[in-house]
Order: sequence, then structure tokens, then C-alpha cells
Amino acid sequence: MRHLRRLAQLVLRVEGTPTQVARAFGVGVFLAFFPIFGVHTLLALGVAFAFRLNKVAILAGTFMNNPWTIAPMYTAGTVLGGALLGVSPAAVSAIDWSLSGGELYESFLAGFRVLLWPFVLGNLV
Repeated sequence: MRHLRRLAQLVLRVEGTPTQVARAFGVGVFLAFFPIFGVHTLLALGVAFAFRLNKVAILAGTFMNNPWTIAPMYTAGTVLGGALLGVSPAAVSAIDWSLSGGELYESFLAGFRVLLWPFVLGNLV
């Protein structure tokens, strides 16, 4: 139990100048848009420990990405990436939703395949 308490104190300790805290929060917001879903918290803690950033601030920034904001954030990032790469989001309308089974899956993949790089680039930008 003592080890767990020490770990919690290490992670939740707020220290540093306002500039350092703001920098950590900004890095956390950047990581919130990271395209690989599900690794945000671990990635934020790893970056915080590696670069000696404020852990509370980086986690607060990372948690800007939550179940209620993930769809709008990733959609906006994909639209931005599409604008940067010249890819229209209209590719999704090519999906034939009347299909079923494997045919629907193939149509779904074909419609979203063109949006993969806009998704990655837009959410990293």
C-alpha cells in the first residue's frame, strides 16, 4: 500500500512555473489528438516522465479527449487532413449500406481507405 501511495504522490505532484505547466498541458492536448486510439494516457505519462513535464497538467490536456468529444475531434482532424491532402470526405457516401455481411465490410473498407491518411495527418496537425 505504501508503494501505491508513493506512486500516486509522484504522479499527482503539481510543481513548476506557470509556463512549464502550460507547456505540459499543451503537450497533453496534442497527445489527445494522437490517431492511435487507446494509448493516450500511457503515452502522456511516458512523455511526462521522459521530459520531466508536469504529470497532472499533461493528463488534464490528454483527457480533453473523452467519449463525448472523440467523434467531433477525430472528424474535425480528418476534415483538416482531407483539406491539406486534397481528399474529399465524400468518399464515405460511396459505401453501399444496403449490402450485408462481407460485402458491406468490403464496401466500408473501400469507402474509408481513402480517408486513412487524411485522418492520420489531420489529427497529428
